[in-house]
Amino acid sequence: MKELVIISGKGGTGKTSIVAAFASLAANKVLSDADVDAADLHLIMNPQATEQHDFQAGHSAVINLDKCTACGLCRDLCRYHAITEDYIVTRMDCEGCGVCVYFCPEKAIDFPLKTCGEWYLSETRFGPMVHARLGLAEENSGKLVTLVRQEARKLAEARKLDLILTDGPPGIGCPVIASLGGTTAALIVTEPTVAGRHDMERVAQLADFFRVPVLVCVNKADLNLDSTREIKQYAEEKNYAFVGTIPFDPVFTKAMVAGQTVIEYDNHTEAAAALREIWQKVLSHIELQAA
Repeated sequence: MKELVIISGKGGTGKTSIVAAFASLAANKVLSDADVDAADLHLIMNPQATEQHDFQAGHSAVINLDKCTACGLCRDLCRYHAITEDYIVTRMDCEGCGVCVYFCPEKAIDFPLKTCGEWYLSETRFGPMVHARLGLAEENSGKLVTLVRQEARKLAEARKLDLILTDGPPGIGCPVIASLGGTTAALIVTEPTVAGRHDMERVAQLADFFRVPVLVCVNKADLNLDSTREIKQYAEEKNYAFVGTIPFDPVFTKAMVAGQTVIEYDNHTEAAAALREIWQKVLSHIELQAA
């Protein structure tokens, strides 16, 4: 089974629009939205949920006031100042370290597993999709990304589909690491700016560490042709597959507003033609890697 993760190193490069365009071009695939902190692929895919599940991870302290003697030890030990003067734990401040639970002399503090978000199995006009939503200010996004990828693989195996298209999170943190490991290839979507180049290099190094083959494409490439050429040269020097460029085109925004992919909205634009060409190159590379 092949899994392509599309990442960006930074937000705002057009990654999700490109994933959506690929979804309209690819066959026999499962869609996976691993950007659980700020999921937005569903805005274009309009998924209809067939299953919804709670995501539970981490713990949060809860003080049993019937047992509490207000000795103050928990408040003294809590470095996050998460316990009020009335001995109520502020959930947004509690980091779940468990120090108060361990040292409470009256054993008056419970430490239940907390529900941090939800994950879904859905159907879209382009096939099945696994996606999730992490709660506000919640942690364990890397664990939720791993869960989304595992469920996408199970779904692909059950339906005998041979490709998983994963919309990865931006940056180089824990969620990105969770989205990269064990994938067939990573397509980095960058843009011809100083920040775009810098963050592309960082996330490419991360992919190298996990021995994931790197593909590179430049979105809005005609905004700075010199920078685009430098990115292409860098990719070639690092033996990354440079799969193409996409011109700046307002059709991306118009398609998003319409809740459609760029291919659906207007298949005759330069951007749509570039996306079709890039997809064919990407498909050839991941089939070669899988072989």
